[in-house]
Amino acid sequence: MKQKTHFILLTMTIGLLSACSSTLRQAPVVDRLPPSAETRPATSGAEAPSEARTVTVKKGDTLLRIALDHGQNYRDLAAWNNLADVDDIKVGQVLRVAPPEHVAASASGVQTSPIAMPPSDTRAPVPKKTAPRGDKRVYTDATLAEMQKNEAGQKGAPKPERADPAVAAVRPAAPPVLAPGSMVSATDDEKLSWMWPSDGKIVATFEEGKNKGIDIAGKAGQHVMAAGAGKVLYAGSGIRGYGNLVIVKHSNSMLSAYAHNRSLLVKEGDSVTKGEKIAEMGDSDADSIKLHFEIRQQGKPVDPSRFLPAR
Repeated sequence: MKQKTHFILLTMTIGLLSACSSTLRQAPVVDRLPPSAETRPATSGAEAPSEARTVTVKKGDTLLRIALDHGQNYRDLAAWNNLADVDDIKVGQVLRVAPPEHVAASASGVQTSPIAMPPSDTRAPVPKKTAPRGDKRVYTDATLAEMQKNEAGQKGAPKPERADPAVAAVRPAAPPVLAPGSMVSATDDEKLSWMWPSDGKIVATFEEGKNKGIDIAGKAGQHVMAAGAGKVLYAGSGIRGYGNLVIVKHSNSMLSAYAHNRSLLVKEGDSVTKGEKIAEMGDSDADSIKLHFEIRQQGKPVDPSRFLPAR
């Protein structure tokens, strides 16, 4: 009888152990990373320029022409695209035509640098009380009434006179003075002062998609003057169809171009004043003696008559 009882107990024990082991096998423990670590996308440290900041080289393109069409300095384009030779570009090549973010920030004068933080256990020293406050008084009903009276008097005191915002709004601000060769922001383009670059008959007017500027007829050697104050962005004959060319940058978004000159009187990097002689009229890369004059805004040709004074 005892052996039978022992056998029954042993059978029950083995059954319980089997159930426990099967339960453990059905619920394995899986180590998982935190959700933020599992779903965090992989990022690359390199900056990917957007399509608006790039251009694909087409047949016949030169770096100088691409720079002119986007209102940039060809030397900057060479630097942004790591070009050792400005003539070494290939059809289908994608070029950056706007500065990288870190270059743009540096050009705008914005500097980013880590701020030195004090150690976590550093605390501002608490001034020690060296003497009891002299204004402490014993609390009484009379003292309370006197304090309330003083507070009411302070509230009723006249406040200092403030300037009327309406009057300040209509007060005219002093107009900015632009020094020769100075650069202004794109929002100040309307403040630029323009003049005609040369005298003569207009033989071709601006036509969008056909003529990117105006043509002024004249005599060989006739003065060509800067239409506004600025800095010479380019002086040379590297753009086909323009001959001896001068490009002057007037602001962050405005530049002017003077083509087909006989000779150039300025060089790249020179600051020029409005009306300063920069070239002599000629017929380089043209069929007649004339000045081809362009104004470009954000690299796009615009009608010069919108800016030049009436004559």
